[in-house]
Amino acid sequence: MQASTELSRQAAIARDLSDPLRALRERFSLPPDVIYLDGNSLGALPIATLARLDTTVRTQWGGDLISSWSTHNWLTLPQRVGAKIAALLGAAADEVVVADSTSINIFKLLSGALTLPHTRDDAARAVLLCERNTFPTDSYIAAGLCAMQGGRITLRYVEADHMPDAFDETVAVALLSHVDYRSGALRDMRALNRAAAHAGTRIVWDLSHSAGALPIALNDAGAELAVGCGYKYFNGGPGAPAYAYVARHLHADFVSPLPGWFGHAAPFDFSADYTPARGAERLLCGTPSIIAAIALDEGLNTFAGVDMAAVRAKSLSLGALFLALMQTECADFGFTCVTPAQRGSHLTFSHTHAHAIMQALVKRGVVGDFRPPDLLRFGLTPLYTRYVDVWDAVALLRDVMQRATWKTEAAP
Repeated sequence: MQASTELSRQAAIARDLSDPLRALRERFSLPPDVIYLDGNSLGALPIATLARLDTTVRTQWGGDLISSWSTHNWLTLPQRVGAKIAALLGAAADEVVVADSTSINIFKLLSGALTLPHTRDDAARAVLLCERNTFPTDSYIAAGLCAMQGGRITLRYVEADHMPDAFDETVAVALLSHVDYRSGALRDMRALNRAAAHAGTRIVWDLSHSAGALPIALNDAGAELAVGCGYKYFNGGPGAPAYAYVARHLHADFVSPLPGWFGHAAPFDFSADYTPARGAERLLCGTPSIIAAIALDEGLNTFAGVDMAAVRAKSLSLGALFLALMQTECADFGFTCVTPAQRGSHLTFSHTHAHAIMQALVKRGVVGDFRPPDLLRFGLTPLYTRYVDVWDAVALLRDVMQRATWKTEAAP
């Protein structure tokens, strides 16, 4: 690297020393020889999770056995963890519950939305809108649900940028991603909610690539229904439970299509008749995975005392540094940034040889990810990504391109 660029590295180190969030990195177990830029797919392991799970397994499950459901409050864990998530989403505690997977919760919310009363033209609302290039599970669930409706509901795909114009008197519900999983584009939740409400359409928001990386104000932005996963920015571990949000004004009318016994108002009455629990609790279905929920709870504890506005500011600053370095160090290697200015917390670049380049980067300890057909994604997780990590990642990418090692090192 040139001397001027070396000075930039020193500047990056200086920024890390003055970063108000720098101490948060100490909450995570990160390999010293890895630059981890994939927290937007799987969050890093919080150090405290190891001891918490050991206590859960050895002391609670191993020692107290079934009494742990009451003595260690396992029974209310989905609600308590949901309340922690609600605080990060700008929602009330009774509006969010931890349950199942993102896919299953999308099914629940879309199905429930189809049965909710609309402000007008109820009979004419027979369309479910879905982004054309949304994350596959969102599309699969939407298509599967429509197939179950026996022709009553039609699935219509729309380009994300055209979504506001697609809201009309025929649309019952739309499924939207707050941050696009490929490009990182951030949608204007408030404006889209306003447009949907004007047309009498409801929106189910997928927050999987935004929650935990930027401030979200569901209530203030007029959101009614939302889902998200627990294993990305919330650091809940692989396959962590997901969560679902139902705005309080919908509670009386929302009907879950999966009325399991944990969603009953009094599950231990063992009644043959189903009475839904209050609030978002009715979205619970079967017995929750306690060990997984406790890991998620500890992941959420990494946000204790954290100002989400500061998280967002660092995210944008890390992204700005990454983009600037790509322009100065990798401008001649054929990369095109596809992430717009209004973005979440990952950057995406297209390149003809994206897959091979990412493989070569991973061999050098820079862990990002590849998305077909030609995209390299780099997640910038403000709780533990450093400015010097960004500098070193781009320097290693430059080296991979200059030496053309991606041509010989990448597997077929």
